[in-house]
Amino acid sequence: MEEHRNSALKGTGVALITPFKNDKVDFKSFENLLKHTQDHVNYWLVNGTTAESVTVSDQEKAKLLAFAKEHNPRKLPLVYGVGGNHTKKILEDLKNTDFDGVSAILSVSPYYNKPSQAGIVAHYTAVADASPVPVILYNVPGRTSSNMTASTTLKLAEHPNIIGIKEASANLAQALEIAKYKPADFLLISGDDLVTLPMMAFGACGVISVLANAFTNFGQIISLCAESKYEQASKILYEFVEINDLMYLEGNPVGIKQVLAFQKVIASPQVRLPMVQASRGLQESIKKAIGKMKF
Repeated sequence: MEEHRNSALKGTGVALITPFKNDKVDFKSFENLLKHTQDHVNYWLVNGTTAESVTVSDQEKAKLLAFAKEHNPRKLPLVYGVGGNHTKKILEDLKNTDFDGVSAILSVSPYYNKPSQAGIVAHYTAVADASPVPVILYNVPGRTSSNMTASTTLKLAEHPNIIGIKEASANLAQALEIAKYKPADFLLISGDDLVTLPMMAFGACGVISVLANAFTNFGQIISLCAESKYEQASKILYEFVEINDLMYLEGNPVGIKQVLAFQKVIASPQVRLPMVQASRGLQESIKKAIGKMKF
């Protein structure tokens, strides 16, 4: 397998949720989540979009990052989410963040504004120029309402401080184009759990996962793919087909928080407005789906 810059960021990364109780960050539950995942993933992502970062204050974000650093006995690499749709604010956040112990940032493509591809390039160039740690791009059109094309990604891959992309467009043709033309040491990371297997078959190095918050065996799929054992990986992956759709039916992280609450990893499935926790119907569907899983 080819060597990468920041090779520690291969394999399974988990996009950690932010637990809440009475609308405040529940650090006891966050500690439980860190313990629950630490032996089954290769790195943690703190303050990604699955962490409800748009409704978490700057002070809360700083505390969550510091807490993850302090409760990391395995010394897992940490990726920190620093993104948004206001470039100047991101540059200020970069100045005000303690990056000691942080391996890279994950920065989502600007949402709502719907910039042109030239605007996306200019935005990320400014972020990468200012960031004291390497930058991983994040393309997630389902959240941002704009797609970062393969040609835009490949242009940004030339920047010395941009080391990879979390590609969550679910467009395998686009991901394949990136894989074909990217620099050898540029990290192509799946941002959609269920398409990680085909992406790894043509050059991705792993996933930043939602499911790995709750399901400790999800990383086995990634490990098997890294060994080109795709048939064995597929057998495990099949068990997630039904549950995966339910994770997003009422918005992410509503579904995965409900699973974690069922598992008693977190005390409450609470999310922050404007999101609301899983409906009774969704809760029942999740229970049934878990009951069908053969592990």
